[in-house]
Amino acid sequence: ANMEEEDLSEYFRMQYGQKLLKLLMKFPATEEQSPSPSIRLLEKKKEATLVHRAMEAQKEAFRTRMEALNNRWEELRAKEIQLKAYIKKFEQFIQENDQKRIRALKKANREKELKKQRVKELAKAKLDMAVLKQEHQRLSNKLQQYSIFNKYLEKVVKVSEFEEIREVIGRYKTLVGMHQDLMQSAQEGLEMIEQAKVRLSHYTEEKDDEILQHNNELARLQMRFDHARSDVIVWESRWAHIQNTAAKKTLMLGTIKMATLNLFQSVSKQLKETLSVPVEDTHKQLDM
Repeated sequence: ANMEEEDLSEYFRMQYGQKLLKLLMKFPATEEQSPSPSIRLLEKKKEATLVHRAMEAQKEAFRTRMEALNNRWEELRAKEIQLKAYIKKFEQFIQENDQKRIRALKKANREKELKKQRVKELAKAKLDMAVLKQEHQRLSNKLQQYSIFNKYLEKVVKVSEFEEIREVIGRYKTLVGMHQDLMQSAQEGLEMIEQAKVRLSHYTEEKDDEILQHNNELARLQMRFDHARSDVIVWESRWAHIQNTAAKKTLMLGTIKMATLNLFQSVSKQLKETLSVPVEDTHKQLDM
């Protein structure tokens, strides 16, 4: 409260100080021009009272205005709070609407995709239905065509040992199974024969390769034998030559030994000496 009064005093001093100064300047400045002091005092008091009343009125007006401003400020603050709450609610409302709109768009897209899928499924179902109708018509036509076989089987039952058509069909299936077994056995036999042929072909190829290798080895050995036989002939010829040469040398050596012995005996007779030298020792005979 004291601070408000000080603020008010300062406000009035600033607002009305100049006005009071101008008002006081209107009064006479000299005592000759003014009335008596008592009258002047009364006038001053009257003026002071008027000024005080004016200031009080201004203070009251200022308080009223400040209260109005404070009330207005409080109202504005309350409205601001309300506006913020409203904006928050509005933003929340917008956000919820956006989420709802997004969910609605997603739902619409899902429904659209589902509708497309249903349309595709319906088109496929119609196509399948058309195919089934065609298949039904085809089977009906075949049934119509095969009805003659049913009549034929009925006639077969009448003239055979079978009592019902399914017995004929069972017998036929049995024969077909036996035929398939025989065909499978024959096929397995043919496969075994083919495998044996393949093994025989491989064995023949291997043996042909071995025979070819043996023939090559035999040709190589024959070539070596021919070379060896040629060498034998050459060496036999050389051996015969060596033997002939040795015989000649032996004959010559015998002749020389006989001549040496005769000469040794002749010399011994002439010298009339008997020397004990072996007949076959030609070297000592020559040394003597």
